[in-house]
Amino acid sequence: MKTINALVLLIASAAAAALAATPAMAQNTAPSAAAHAAKKGHAKKAPVKPAEEDEKEPDVAGLQPVEFHCELGNNLTIYRSANDDQQIALRWNKHLHHMMRVTTTTGANRFENAKKGLVWIGIPAKGILLDSKKGHQLANECKSSEQALKADSKG
Repeated sequence: MKTINALVLLIASAAAAALAATPAMAQNTAPSAAAHAAKKGHAKKAPVKPAEEDEKEPDVAGLQPVEFHCELGNNLTIYRSANDDQQIALRWNKHLHHMMRVTTTTGANRFENAKKGLVWIGIPAKGILLDSKKGHQLANECKSSEQALKADSKG
């Protein structure tokens, strides 16, 4: 039993020496004041910052709308700014949704609203609207009038 106690003391003192030798690590492993307050039940709640894609509908004043007609009679509208290609507003089912660009390796235009689970993927021939939370398509074969004209001229 004495050998086990001595071994435990040796390991504990080696760990303490290692932490003392690297103060940055010791700071990172020590509980923060917020964590300490949370244990005692006195935690302050951080102010809630509105997300880029929060509940309120985006303002589309001054943005250029492009209407898309999709299969099964679905329609949607995308509002874009000529000066900002990193975000769009998408009108679907009478609601406007703020969508942020996601980089792709294929070159497709992909915009997402993670909170709502909406994903818009636009390629030169068509677009598709997906529900990433439920894992299914909401609208497919979505074409603007310009895309429809190009498709008609090829057929």
